[in-house]
Amino acid sequence: MSNNFAAGLSLEGVDDVQDFPRVFVGEESSVLRDRLYDHLYDLVQKGNKAFREGKLDQQAIDFYSKANSIKPNDPVVLSNRCAAYIRISHFLMHRPSSASEYIPLNGLDPTAHAGLALKDAEKVMSLQSDSVMAYVLKADALMLLEKYQLARDAIFSGLQIEPQNVHLLRLKKIVSNTFLKRSNLKPQRTDDFDCTLCLKLLYEPVTTPCGHSFCRSCLFQSMDRGNKCPLCRTVLLISPRTCSISVTLNSIIEKNFPDEYAERKAEYASLTNPGVDLLPLFVMDVILPCQKFQLNIFEPRYRLMAVVDPSTGSIADYACEVEIADCEPLPDGRFFLELESRRRCRIIRNWDQDGYRIAEVEWVQDINPPPGSIENAELLEMTQKAAAFTGQWIKEAQDAA
Repeated sequence: MSNNFAAGLSLEGVDDVQDFPRVFVGEESSVLRDRLYDHLYDLVQKGNKAFREGKLDQQAIDFYSKANSIKPNDPVVLSNRCAAYIRISHFLMHRPSSASEYIPLNGLDPTAHAGLALKDAEKVMSLQSDSVMAYVLKADALMLLEKYQLARDAIFSGLQIEPQNVHLLRLKKIVSNTFLKRSNLKPQRTDDFDCTLCLKLLYEPVTTPCGHSFCRSCLFQSMDRGNKCPLCRTVLLISPRTCSISVTLNSIIEKNFPDEYAERKAEYASLTNPGVDLLPLFVMDVILPCQKFQLNIFEPRYRLMAVVDPSTGSIADYACEVEIADCEPLPDGRFFLELESRRRCRIIRNWDQDGYRIAEVEWVQDINPPPGSIENAELLEMTQKAAAFTGQWIKEAQDAA
């Protein structure tokens, strides 16, 4: 999804390379002159020749790498190899994809070359902190990696050493223009930001352990049929309460596509919050407010989410609101739920929506009857009978055990 500004950049400081000194200066000069220095000099010269002939392959890099193995961390060798890495990376970024059909290239990609160039440039800076060319090469490598803020920092650091350096001043202008282009460019809307389940813009995206991203609601609706990734079928041991939204991806989508994101947000709110007086229905035994219980969900789809009177087959008149306190997905596709019932309600009307039964309800306000009234006496009598029946049932169960 990169806009690839780097492919259109003109670089500085890679038109030529440095010549290696013909005479070695150092305490071990006599030993190296006799055994290795001539070979080292020849390797650098061959690398420079390949670079200056414009051979955009690994030949120059191979010569410089062999020279570096003979004399590690030599600033001239590292600078020349860094320039070779940068030029090849820049060439590969400009090379049209159609050219690969006729002359395929093997080896590292442009980003890998730029990364190796950055390492060489930083090594030269550590060896020669006053080398302006090292800052130029580092800025080139960072621009190829599209790290423009870091490239600008390297340019400013180099200008502190040599304020009138032509290469650094040109790079400063290039980076400033790049920042301007990037700030004015609107991101392209591609299907990379779409959920592969609903085929719409990702909303509240969740990235699975196997690396795929879906809308949070789409993923867990898909997991109703089994705890597997919809794309690669990897078993997912996640639940809506423990799986967090990908904050970075969500921020990118919200920032770059604000209008479409707002539409998706409104659409999601209309589906998940149809109204304070609308509830999904589910087949269960008789429950009472404040009752806690556990439930295993194993249906492939929740098409039977309705309170149906088994004797008449019709929708019951009254129901009880239930809150899911915890949801644990199991490897075999079942959901283990911990529920707690809340308020009672009267069902006014019901209909099917997304494969579920939805009902418009009217909340029942439980009012305690005044003491001494007939209603209070009947309620007390009913409570005592229920308590006696429960005690008898528990005693019989204990005796049978």
